[in-house]
Amino acid sequence: MTIALTGAAGNLGRLVAEQLLALTDPADVVLITRRPEAVADLVARGASVRSADFADADTLPAAFAGVDRLLIISTDVVGDRLEGQLAAVAAARTAGVGHVFYTSVSEPTADNPAGVVPDHRATEEALAASGLPWTALRNNLYSEFQLPTLQQAAASGQLVTNAGAGLTAYVTRTDCAAAAAAALLLPEPAQVYDITGPTAVSTADLAELAGQIGGQPVEVVDVTDEAYVAGLVSAGLPQPVAELLASFGTATREGFMGATSDAVADLTGRPATPLSALVS
Repeated sequence: MTIALTGAAGNLGRLVAEQLLALTDPADVVLITRRPEAVADLVARGASVRSADFADADTLPAAFAGVDRLLIISTDVVGDRLEGQLAAVAAARTAGVGHVFYTSVSEPTADNPAGVVPDHRATEEALAASGLPWTALRNNLYSEFQLPTLQQAAASGQLVTNAGAGLTAYVTRTDCAAAAAAALLLPEPAQVYDITGPTAVSTADLAELAGQIGGQPVEVVDVTDEAYVAGLVSAGLPQPVAELLASFGTATREGFMGATSDAVADLTGRPATPLSALVS
């Protein structure tokens, strides 16, 4: 069974590739990337590499040719990635890919205010309309992205947030990669896997973790979405980036990020990693 993944030189893609090389015959693994030289070490271990770019749709059908299982890793250019991802779905259909997997987001519904949702929702809809067997790997927010926030809170003694009393089931990128690799190898994968951490975390929990880092109590400071955006802009972030970050707090406050699942454990055979493990 030929297994391919896009974005193989990226942070998540490389981790998935490492997992696949350990779990299956490297000769069955195809690494698809704009930068083949960046995965030379993985090719040396037996994988093959194909050059392709979502921005150049003509490169995709040949890259996907002969592939039984394809993992489309969503790109990180929020708001400017949908065209390329839709091109990848269309190319997978043209190439006759056996089953497509896609890294999505928790609860990609029309009422979820997280700024990343529209791209993910539209890509899932395209997969549903493609006629191809497909699976959504709906990853919650990466635990690793919370570390700078925790460190800043530890230094200042305040955790400024617009998440209110909401919960988030943060998941490590490594767990997302391990779950994706395991799902790619299943004889009959499910339609959707909610990839989450083992527990849902509140802002009070985050403040406690920050306090452990700094050795002093950290106060939770609740602010409105508008005030949160203004604070990020005053700290030097561009307005669109600030609004995107604030949208995750809004989604958390409104209950879209707190559901947990056993998917990581079910797929990999080991428990999901708690956020606390990254700061202990």
